Amino acid sequence: MSVIIVLIFASLSIALFFLGAFIWNIRKGQYDDHTGASLRILFDDNKENEVSNH
Repeated sequence: MSVIIVLIFASLSIALFFLGAFIWNIRKGQYDDHTGASLRILFDDNKENEVSNH
């Protein structure tokens, strides 16, 4: 029975750690770019290579 209590405490501490990291990332603005990733696929990264190949 004591093993269950230790495992519950360990899982709750890990869950609280990840919740704290998630809240910290939200406050630092990690997830603020909503349109950047969806529009980034529409543009080429290598424009210099494309011009020199033609």
